[in-house]
Amino acid sequence: MTGAGEDRSLEIDRNLGMELVRVTEAAALSSAPFMGRGDGKAGDQAAVSAMRAVLDTVRMKGVVVIGEGEKDDAPMLYNGEKVGTGEPPELDLAVDPVEGTRLLALGRPNAIAVIAAAPRGSMWVPGASFYMDKIVAGAEAGDAIDIRATPTENLRRVSEATGRPVEQLTVFVLDKPRHEALVNEIRTAGARVSLHTDGDVMGALLAAYPGTGIDLLMGVGGTPEGVIAAVAVQALGGTMQAVRAPQLPEERERLAEVIDQDEMERVLHLSDLLGSDDAFFAATAITGGPFLEGVRYDERVGVRTESLVIRARSGSIRHIRGIHRLNADHIFGERGMAEVVGVIID
Repeated sequence: MTGAGEDRSLEIDRNLGMELVRVTEAAALSSAPFMGRGDGKAGDQAAVSAMRAVLDTVRMKGVVVIGEGEKDDAPMLYNGEKVGTGEPPELDLAVDPVEGTRLLALGRPNAIAVIAAAPRGSMWVPGASFYMDKIVAGAEAGDAIDIRATPTENLRRVSEATGRPVEQLTVFVLDKPRHEALVNEIRTAGARVSLHTDGDVMGALLAAYPGTGIDLLMGVGGTPEGVIAAVAVQALGGTMQAVRAPQLPEERERLAEVIDQDEMERVLHLSDLLGSDDAFFAATAITGGPFLEGVRYDERVGVRTESLVIRARSGSIRHIRGIHRLNADHIFGERGMAEVVGVIID
């Protein structure tokens, strides 16, 4: 099992996030035609093709350490894949061309294309761990959260830290059978629950970003998604803890072969998940939501997108609205959209 280890941060001489957002824009534009058509994997494949093509134009020596596809048999940007032009800087990349494949297929809110990047060797690599229990809160909560405490206790602590009654707190939870007891306890404690079928990268983002109406994320979600989310949470000054929480017998068996029980139960903090402050996060909405507007078609102007770009070192946060022309010479996937070109509005 490879960990983030010591801080191996290197000086990246440009805001790479402004280049990585081209990658997420391309993925979003290429998958958007599949919105609501019931075929999430086709949309995922189009997004993967777009993401891979644009990644190879970015000046970097990148390696995908958090890919997608192993868990759910989706088309891959596979772990260990080398991307970029081959020039420095050397980077770890965590990618999810469509976070919320089912959301895309059903035309539901909050499907996004997302990527995170950090200096080589700084991202925690989950290996055989597919699921983790997570708790995320914003900077206002400080160090109040403790994943070993009960949900009721965490709500009390966040209430005290923020000066807000528990009754005013809202918790993002994935709407899964495994969370029935968690949801009941949160409601019994007096807080509100915001249930979502998918999308815990977006959930972590909502919990860490001020003013979204979401105060915490709790519950078991994907481990790769947790590493991606950690980049955004750290950059936003939020707090996050996680513990491996295998859900499948084969996952438990594979983990038992490579780690002991102490490691299985170890609490992972942000510094474990990301060992550098020189990290970048970019996300582009595919389907619309209250936080980011999805891909929108305008015959008069072109195709509109909205993205979020965060750099951890500077703490800069940019909302980027793009207007894109369609170029038939650059099609990604069988029914994909064109390579992104156009105006960026900060």
